[in-house]
Amino acid sequence: MAHRVLAEMTASVSELKKNPLGTVAAGEDFPVAILSRNKPAFYCIPAKAFEAMMERLEVSKKLRTDE
Repeated sequence: MAHRVLAEMTASVSELKKNPLGTVAAGEDFPVAILSRNKPAFYCIPAKAFEAMMERLEVSKKLRTDE
């Protein structure tokens, strides 16, 4: 069965356990899909990317409430 992966970089749970910071760095400031049994288990998102995403969500919420 095919699974949608919403990141350009992937790593296994084992790779993440061996070298967590290296796995995040491999994404070069973009999310890394962490796979378990070849299925996306979760996305590892660098702090900068997460903060930017949260800021965009806040702006989006504010724009909706200002309408």
